[in-house]
Amino acid sequence: MINDKLKIPSIYLLISLIWGSTWLAIRFGLESLTPFLSAGLRFLVAAVVIYILMFYKKLKVQTDDAAIRIYFQMGFFSFVIPFGLVYWGQQYIASGLASVLFAVYPFFVAIFSKISIPDEKIDKFKIIGMVLGFIGIIIIFSDNINFSLNTDFMGMLAVLLSGIMQASIAVSIKKNGKHLNSLTMNLIPMLIAGLVMTIGAFFVEDLSTVVFDSKAITSVVYLGVFGSVVTFTSYYWLLKKINIILLSLIAFITPIIALVLGWIVYNEVLLKHHIWGSVLVLLGLFISNLASMSFRKKKDI
Repeated sequence: MINDKLKIPSIYLLISLIWGSTWLAIRFGLESLTPFLSAGLRFLVAAVVIYILMFYKKLKVQTDDAAIRIYFQMGFFSFVIPFGLVYWGQQYIASGLASVLFAVYPFFVAIFSKISIPDEKIDKFKIIGMVLGFIGIIIIFSDNINFSLNTDFMGMLAVLLSGIMQASIAVSIKKNGKHLNSLTMNLIPMLIAGLVMTIGAFFVEDLSTVVFDSKAITSVVYLGVFGSVVTFTSYYWLLKKINIILLSLIAFITPIIALVLGWIVYNEVLLKHHIWGSVLVLLGLFISNLASMSFRKKKDI
């Protein structure tokens, strides 16, 4: 069995790499599918895969009151509403601005943790790391943050609310969902998200442009299996093992992965401010981990 000291950073890196690649996969799929339909099919595929894995492993969905409450919270406030807000918001604001706005996620994780989980350690290293990481994200997307409050305010608010909602649910799961299996806890939430967003697409989107070609199928399957099942299952497993602030900093790493993949796949240009911003993000991540590296005897839970 792999030691947790090796398993934890490996899974952390895996989640960062996969979620960094999902932006490219979404972009690839949206050449053939509409946003809500793409997201809905993604979660339906994920729910089917989770059910098959549960059947194979002979796992059952936990049905205590706390579990049921968390399932519906996750379904609507981790998936349906936040993903809907991001997709809707990005109709009105640039993707770079959206990335900066969503980067408030770790800060709200820290705020909600301080309120709900007093034992969750938020030291000066994590605060400095979050600030440096956020500055790094701003630098990376500095050429793509033009906006007007008159025309872009609602789009900005939508993305911001998405980050805040997901931060709130992450803290709630950290506090109340320790008894839940990391795999089975995703079945009902993703099924809810898949059904609501797929059915909703027929009411709010023009589906006449939809084409189920190889791009659409590849995107949906990749996002469903890897971008949803692998990542969210791993994320909630890590949530039980490490400090939630450190885990939330993945939100700073994924834009860097997306930049590099855009450079490799779409021949997008990497400029100096991209490099310097990325360095600041990685420095922030390093500083955030200084406390745990210096005081290994104090294990984060």
